[in-house]
Amino acid sequence: MLSKALFAAIAALVVLSPAYAQPSRATDDSLEPLLRRFQTDEAGLNRFYDTEFSPTLQKRMAAFRAEWRKTLDALDYDKLGTGARIDWLLLDGYLKHEDAQAALAAQREAEMLPLIPFAPKLVALEEARGRVEAPNGERFAATLDALSKELKAARAQKRNISPTLALRTARALDGLARTLATWYAHYDGFHPLVTWWCKTPYEALRRELADYSRALREETAKVKGRDDDPLIGDPIGRDALLADLAYERIPYTPEELMKLAEREFAWCETELKKATKEMGLGENTKAALERVKTLHAAPGEQDTLVAGQVRESIAFLQKNDLVTLEPLCIETWRLEMSSKQVQRNLPFAAYGGQKMLVAYPLAEMDHADKEMSLRANNEHFTRIVTPHELIPGHHLQSYMSERYRPYRQRFATPFLVEGWALYWEMQLWDKSWARSPEDRVGMLFWRMHRCARILVSLGFHLKTMTPEKMIDFLVERVGHERFSATSEVRRFIGGAYSPLYQCAYMIGGLQLRALAKEQGDSQRQTLKQLHDSLLHEGPIPIELLRAAVTGSRPVKNAPFWRF
Repeated sequence: MLSKALFAAIAALVVLSPAYAQPSRATDDSLEPLLRRFQTDEAGLNRFYDTEFSPTLQKRMAAFRAEWRKTLDALDYDKLGTGARIDWLLLDGYLKHEDAQAALAAQREAEMLPLIPFAPKLVALEEARGRVEAPNGERFAATLDALSKELKAARAQKRNISPTLALRTARALDGLARTLATWYAHYDGFHPLVTWWCKTPYEALRRELADYSRALREETAKVKGRDDDPLIGDPIGRDALLADLAYERIPYTPEELMKLAEREFAWCETELKKATKEMGLGENTKAALERVKTLHAAPGEQDTLVAGQVRESIAFLQKNDLVTLEPLCIETWRLEMSSKQVQRNLPFAAYGGQKMLVAYPLAEMDHADKEMSLRANNEHFTRIVTPHELIPGHHLQSYMSERYRPYRQRFATPFLVEGWALYWEMQLWDKSWARSPEDRVGMLFWRMHRCARILVSLGFHLKTMTPEKMIDFLVERVGHERFSATSEVRRFIGGAYSPLYQCAYMIGGLQLRALAKEQGDSQRQTLKQLHDSLLHEGPIPIELLRAAVTGSRPVKNAPFWRF
């Protein structure tokens, strides 16, 4: 039996027609039913049109976004309340951003197409299967044979292929191989004539796709799955960075953000000299970092060290009454030690699914890597990483976002997700979380690292900094071990994160710090009230979060808040 609340929620969804001509009635507080419907329908289309490299998917999603643009524009924005306006702007920005992302994807696919001209025909096979068209084994076999010949002809052509394009195309070939396997698995054993005709040409094409992918990856890009692989990324350029910044509602150019990073970096260097002097090392900051790196837990004790830091941070927050901590949030966290493979991309701690991944060298690591991992995950570096990942950082944030306005999670921004955790590093610094100059050195190391992330990641996407220069910067300017610097850069440019993700830590933290100062100056809320309010709005762009906690009604305009 459905509760009244659940019945009402379902009823609010089904009143929408398939063409979205009659959007649900907005409330002053939110457009939650509308946004939930959008997310459900978008997910349904993505699950249905799941063939990689598919023009059908691209066209269908473009039409879907156009339909929703009409729905959104049909709402009278001026009559919406603050929460509903924020929801409107979230969907508006998302639709525009997805259009821009689709254009970038189409451009990159066009660059790959001369290398894989057979791709559309292979995709068409799978899409015909999805439409349950009558199978014809003899015709299928002829198609597979022709695809093999096209593949061989494409490989035979002499081209000057960049490592970036080679690696991107290798990944596309891997996707095409998955599409081919899905297509064949549907018929194999169920349609004997298809199997009889297609088994041999299918196996031949499958091998050729794998071999072509391997050649592009290993011979052209020189990526062989080894620790010394070259670091290869796919920079997007200044115009795409500006479009992404507009989506995140950041009214700054990449160059202005880099200036902000240099300003914060200078502050860190000044504070580092102060801590170094307290350690009796004059202004030799490199010596201070070196000493701190030697102060690490013994083998078998890192998890115990981190668990103690978690409990200490919880007690610190409660003693200083900085944020509301629900008992279930405090109860439901755990630790997990990171594997060697994970540490190739995540050399420090990370958060995922109510657990903190704890980095520490493993027995099978090379001796040099083991030493560097020990030094990089020392006690004083880890002391600020732990609250960043768990409480009051990502664990608290994730717990609350699943319980307050969860329908906004689809529009999550790293400027709030990572900015929240970085903001708390700033708060803990101001509230004397550090017990010693060594603790301050550890905190400053990470703060400098966040500044460096802005400089190296934007430099990479502006095409002014190579991966090798990025590594050197992290080693020489910040004080990273080369192993961890290389792992960091591999992650920065690997494509699993958005181009602005590395900026988001420090810039989001600065936004939240500016918001806290505004609220403190106006005496509208206590610091604890502000923190609780922020946690109740979802992981949305901070300019919109500012409107929510101040009660101001945002207007339709470009990003404007210069923090």
